[in-house]
Amino acid sequence: MNIPNQLTIARMIITPVFLAVFTIPSIPYNYAIAMLLFIIGSLTDLFDGIIARKRNLVTNFGKFADPLADKILTTSALLGFMALGYCNVWVVFLVLFREFAISSMRLIAAAEGLVIPANIWGKVKTTFQMVATIAIMLGLVLVGDFGIELPLHFVADILFWIIAVLTIVSGVVYVKDGVKVIDFSK
Repeated sequence: MNIPNQLTIARMIITPVFLAVFTIPSIPYNYAIAMLLFIIGSLTDLFDGIIARKRNLVTNFGKFADPLADKILTTSALLGFMALGYCNVWVVFLVLFREFAISSMRLIAAAEGLVIPANIWGKVKTTFQMVATIAIMLGLVLVGDFGIELPLHFVADILFWIIAVLTIVSGVVYVKDGVKVIDFSK
């Protein structure tokens, strides 16, 4: 297994540890530790892509597993934020709906021997979602771990609704591109 794929799998392994630390308030500085784990997971996404392209190590496994690992990490953060009351259930629904729809299209394409890679809008959505998550987690560190007062709910609402809009746009573009290559008559 090549290094980019190892990084993708590492991101999948980091995710449940991140979510556990994030949602267990009895762990001292749990938000700071969770933020660090999320940053590490996000960096594996950055580096697996750079290494895969630079060393020509792009694989079908990577094309499928990399966006899946991203979805697992970012969705776990949304669920954690929702559990804490910082994320609206509709944002989580929109993100999950898009992810299930796109994953279904990928499975249909795979059955036809096709791989539909992530598009630029999906990458923008994922990048913004990761950066916004880190920003909100930093706010949680300041509020929860250090007692600093911030309008965190207000900022989180704005960032999450931007994520929702990017989710919808990237989903529509992906479906539009997928419909062009998938034979739905089979």
